[in-house]
Amino acid sequence: MRAVVVHEPGPFRTHKVEEVPDPVPGPGEVVIDARAIGVNYPDLLVAEGKYQFIPPAPYSPGKEVAGVVVGSGKRVLAEVEFGAYAEKVLARAVDCHELPGAMPFEDAVALGLAYQTAWFALVERAQLKPGESVLVTGASGGVGLAAVQLAKGLGATVIAGVTSAQKGELCRRHGADHVVDLAAGDLRESVREQVFAAVGKRGVDVVIDSVGGDAFDGALRALAWRGRLVVVGFAAGRIPEVKANYLLLKNIAVLGLQWSDYRNRDPELVARAQSVIFGFYVENRLKPEITATYPLEHFADALARFESRQVQGKMLLLPGI
Repeated sequence: MRAVVVHEPGPFRTHKVEEVPDPVPGPGEVVIDARAIGVNYPDLLVAEGKYQFIPPAPYSPGKEVAGVVVGSGKRVLAEVEFGAYAEKVLARAVDCHELPGAMPFEDAVALGLAYQTAWFALVERAQLKPGESVLVTGASGGVGLAAVQLAKGLGATVIAGVTSAQKGELCRRHGADHVVDLAAGDLRESVREQVFAAVGKRGVDVVIDSVGGDAFDGALRALAWRGRLVVVGFAAGRIPEVKANYLLLKNIAVLGLQWSDYRNRDPELVARAQSVIFGFYVENRLKPEITATYPLEHFADALARFESRQVQGKMLLLPGI
């Protein structure tokens, strides 16, 4: 089979697609004939050796795949720690989620890691309630757009934090009620001012932050009393710091989300979440925004879009083209 192979972590364009042996499943494992592969920002970090978990080399990046289970013919979505950038993918059976009806493989994989991350951020960590307000930073990206859709579907007022009018329109098409400009100057002040203008000086109940940096600083100041901010990532590069006295003064909480811990520790909870996400899709309550597809051999072109901050919605690798 063909697979992207990392012999030594380093610049992503140094890695190539190679012929490698098919994976052999062990107890509790299956092999999936890949039809669509999700492209995510952590894949870039894994390829370059910058992620919190780097597998022993040689390895293939990639954390999600939709395809057909070899031997059983079941159509599934699977979440894995690594190895999805390949024509055949080894996965734990417990991490496979059967697709409803005739759901296309492309939509299925687009409803995987990004929507799981958004769901756990909103429901498990932030404990979002209907009628509350949510600010999503990096709202036009994969996780951000998933959070916009899910928050709206859960009955929230949604504020999308973006860096251009085009990205703002994308978020509005997917349910955002308001848009704030994260390209404005002095984000520490301007984010709060824009949020107050959108939902009032009480502030926002929940923030889902995948940006970090100055956007985090502004979002923290925009939180309402008893607000919750969930840290998902640091796309801006700077990991922010929080003064504990500020949490005390407003009775607010800053929470972290490492989604893969849930996959490893509580796969049944992950399966229930995926069932709800698939259900929302079947009920036409959400639709993934697939903005680009690439052959497996062009994986580096997809990863380059993360490096240049050009990603909107979801990108896929299609090994069959």
